[in-house]
Amino acid sequence: MSPASRPAPSDYSPFYETYVALVDTAPILETLEKNIGETRALLSTLIDAQAAFAYAPNKWTLKQVIGHMIDTERVFAYRALRAARGDHQTALAGYDDEAWAATWNVAHLSIDALSDGLQVVRNNTLHLLRHLEPGDWQRRVTANGTEFTVQALGFIIAGHELHHRQIVQERYLSGHAGIL
Repeated sequence: MSPASRPAPSDYSPFYETYVALVDTAPILETLEKNIGETRALLSTLIDAQAAFAYAPNKWTLKQVIGHMIDTERVFAYRALRAARGDHQTALAGYDDEAWAATWNVAHLSIDALSDGLQVVRNNTLHLLRHLEPGDWQRRVTANGTEFTVQALGFIIAGHELHHRQIVQERYLSGHAGIL
Protein backbone atom coordinates (compact mmCIF):
# COMPACT_ATOMS: atom_id res chain seq x y z
CA MET A 1 0.00 0.00 0.00
CA SER A 2 1.40 3.39 -0.97
CA PRO A 3 0.89 6.70 0.80
CA ALA A 4 -1.92 8.86 -0.54
CA SER A 5 -0.63 12.11 0.93
CA ARG A 6 2.18 14.39 -0.14
CA PRO A 7 5.53 14.08 1.51
CA ALA A 8 6.39 16.81 4.00
CA PRO A 9 8.78 19.53 2.78
CA SER A 10 11.34 18.18 5.27
CA ASP A 11 11.32 14.86 3.37
CA TYR A 12 13.28 16.19 0.38
CA SER A 13 15.38 19.11 -0.84
CA PRO A 14 13.52 22.30 -1.79
CA PHE A 15 15.06 21.84 -5.27
CA TYR A 16 12.56 19.01 -5.88
CA GLU A 17 9.45 20.97 -4.90
CA THR A 18 8.78 21.67 -8.59
CA TYR A 19 8.45 17.94 -9.21
CA VAL A 20 6.49 17.11 -6.06
CA ALA A 21 4.04 19.94 -6.79
CA LEU A 22 3.17 18.40 -10.17
CA VAL A 23 1.89 15.20 -8.54
CA ASP A 24 -1.72 14.99 -7.42
CA THR A 25 -2.61 13.35 -4.14
CA ALA A 26 -3.68 10.00 -5.57
CA PRO A 27 -1.78 7.08 -4.09
CA ILE A 28 1.66 7.31 -5.66
CA LEU A 29 1.57 3.81 -7.13
CA GLU A 30 -1.59 4.69 -9.07
CA THR A 31 0.02 7.91 -10.26
CA LEU A 32 3.19 6.14 -11.40
CA GLU A 33 1.14 3.53 -13.29
CA LYS A 34 -1.06 6.14 -14.96
CA ASN A 35 1.80 8.49 -15.85
CA ILE A 36 3.90 5.94 -17.69
CA GLY A 37 0.94 4.97 -19.85
CA GLU A 38 0.32 8.58 -20.79
CA THR A 39 3.98 9.25 -21.52
CA ARG A 40 4.29 6.16 -23.67
CA ALA A 41 1.08 7.07 -25.54
CA LEU A 42 2.62 10.45 -26.36
CA LEU A 43 5.89 8.86 -27.49
CA SER A 44 4.03 6.34 -29.65
CA THR A 45 2.88 9.19 -31.90
CA LEU A 46 6.47 10.05 -32.85
CA ILE A 47 8.84 8.76 -35.48
CA ASP A 48 12.59 8.48 -34.99
CA ALA A 49 13.33 11.60 -37.06
CA GLN A 50 11.16 13.63 -34.70
CA ALA A 51 12.90 12.17 -31.68
CA ALA A 52 16.28 13.33 -33.03
CA PHE A 53 15.07 16.96 -32.79
CA ALA A 54 16.48 19.48 -30.30
CA TYR A 55 14.36 22.61 -29.92
CA ALA A 56 17.37 24.93 -29.53
CA PRO A 57 21.17 24.84 -29.84
CA ASN A 58 22.89 23.11 -26.91
CA LYS A 59 19.64 21.46 -25.83
CA TRP A 60 19.10 17.72 -25.66
CA THR A 61 17.37 15.88 -28.45
CA LEU A 62 14.06 14.34 -27.54
CA LYS A 63 15.84 10.96 -27.46
CA GLN A 64 18.32 12.36 -24.94
CA VAL A 65 15.44 13.65 -22.81
CA ILE A 66 13.97 10.15 -22.73
CA GLY A 67 17.38 8.69 -21.89
CA HIS A 68 17.68 11.23 -19.07
CA MET A 69 14.26 10.20 -17.76
CA ILE A 70 15.34 6.56 -17.74
CA ASP A 71 18.64 7.26 -15.98
CA THR A 72 17.10 9.60 -13.43
CA GLU A 73 14.40 7.13 -12.47
CA ARG A 74 17.07 4.46 -12.04
CA VAL A 75 19.04 6.75 -9.72
CA PHE A 76 16.03 7.77 -7.63
CA ALA A 77 14.67 4.22 -7.42
CA TYR A 78 18.09 3.08 -6.19
CA ARG A 79 17.97 5.78 -3.55
CA ALA A 80 14.52 4.58 -2.53
CA LEU A 81 15.83 1.01 -2.32
CA ARG A 82 18.72 2.06 -0.09
CA ALA A 83 16.33 3.96 2.18
CA ALA A 84 13.74 1.17 2.28
CA ARG A 85 16.40 -1.33 3.28
CA GLY A 86 17.46 0.87 6.18
CA ASP A 87 20.79 1.98 4.72
CA HIS A 88 20.54 5.51 6.10
CA GLN A 89 24.13 5.62 7.32
CA THR A 90 25.70 5.51 3.87
CA ALA A 91 25.53 8.90 2.17
CA LEU A 92 25.01 8.62 -1.58
CA ALA A 93 26.60 10.94 -4.11
CA GLY A 94 24.68 13.04 -6.56
CA TYR A 95 25.02 12.46 -10.27
CA ASP A 96 25.83 14.71 -13.20
CA ASP A 97 22.90 14.32 -15.58
CA GLU A 98 24.64 16.39 -18.26
CA ALA A 99 27.67 14.09 -18.23
CA TRP A 100 25.47 11.01 -18.30
CA ALA A 101 23.47 12.36 -21.26
CA ALA A 102 26.68 13.20 -23.11
CA THR A 103 28.04 9.70 -22.49
CA TRP A 104 24.97 7.63 -23.39
CA ASN A 105 24.68 7.72 -27.17
CA VAL A 106 20.95 7.25 -27.65
CA ALA A 107 20.96 8.50 -31.26
CA HIS A 108 21.08 4.95 -32.64
CA LEU A 109 18.17 3.78 -30.46
CA SER A 110 14.64 3.91 -31.82
CA ILE A 111 11.96 5.92 -30.09
CA ASP A 112 10.19 2.60 -29.47
CA ALA A 113 13.28 1.13 -27.77
CA LEU A 114 13.58 4.18 -25.53
CA SER A 115 9.88 4.09 -24.70
CA ASP A 116 10.24 0.40 -23.85
CA GLY A 117 13.20 1.34 -21.63
CA LEU A 118 11.01 3.79 -19.74
CA GLN A 119 8.46 1.03 -19.18
CA VAL A 120 11.07 -1.47 -17.97
CA VAL A 121 12.48 1.01 -15.46
CA ARG A 122 8.98 1.94 -14.30
CA ASN A 123 8.06 -1.71 -13.87
CA ASN A 124 11.12 -2.14 -11.65
CA THR A 125 10.25 0.97 -9.65
CA LEU A 126 6.69 -0.20 -9.17
CA HIS A 127 7.83 -3.67 -8.14
CA LEU A 128 10.06 -2.15 -5.48
CA LEU A 129 7.43 0.26 -4.16
CA ARG A 130 4.54 -2.24 -4.24
CA HIS A 131 6.39 -4.55 -1.90
CA LEU A 132 7.22 -2.07 0.83
CA GLU A 133 5.86 -2.37 4.33
CA PRO A 134 3.89 0.68 5.56
CA GLY A 135 6.78 1.86 7.77
CA ASP A 136 9.26 1.69 4.89
CA TRP A 137 7.78 4.77 3.22
CA GLN A 138 9.16 7.06 5.94
CA ARG A 139 12.66 5.59 5.98
CA ARG A 140 15.36 8.01 4.94
CA VAL A 141 18.50 8.11 2.86
CA THR A 142 20.99 10.92 2.39
CA ALA A 143 21.84 11.64 -1.22
CA ASN A 144 23.71 14.60 -2.64
CA GLY A 145 23.78 16.12 0.85
CA THR A 146 20.00 15.96 1.39
CA GLU A 147 17.78 13.55 3.27
CA PHE A 148 14.92 11.96 1.34
CA THR A 149 12.14 9.63 2.45
CA VAL A 150 11.04 6.77 0.24
CA GLN A 151 7.68 8.52 -0.06
CA ALA A 152 9.32 11.70 -1.32
CA LEU A 153 11.41 9.76 -3.82
CA GLY A 154 8.25 8.18 -5.24
CA PHE A 155 6.72 11.62 -5.70
CA ILE A 156 9.94 12.99 -7.20
CA ILE A 157 10.06 10.14 -9.73
CA ALA A 158 6.46 10.82 -10.75
CA GLY A 159 6.95 14.59 -10.86
CA HIS A 160 10.18 14.33 -12.83
CA GLU A 161 8.35 12.36 -15.50
CA LEU A 162 5.51 14.91 -15.60
CA HIS A 163 8.00 17.79 -15.77
CA HIS A 164 9.75 16.31 -18.77
CA ARG A 165 6.52 15.30 -20.47
CA GLN A 166 5.43 18.94 -20.26
CA ILE A 167 8.75 20.05 -21.75
CA VAL A 168 8.36 17.54 -24.59
CA GLN A 169 4.84 18.79 -25.31
CA GLU A 170 5.69 22.50 -25.05
CA ARG A 171 9.17 22.69 -26.55
CA TYR A 172 9.47 19.69 -28.82
CA LEU A 173 5.95 19.14 -30.15
CA SER A 174 4.14 22.47 -29.97
CA GLY A 175 4.52 24.32 -33.24
CA HIS A 176 8.20 23.67 -33.90
CA ALA A 177 8.64 23.32 -37.63
CA GLY A 178 11.72 21.15 -37.19
CA ILE A 179 9.74 18.36 -35.59
CA LEU A 180 6.26 18.56 -37.07
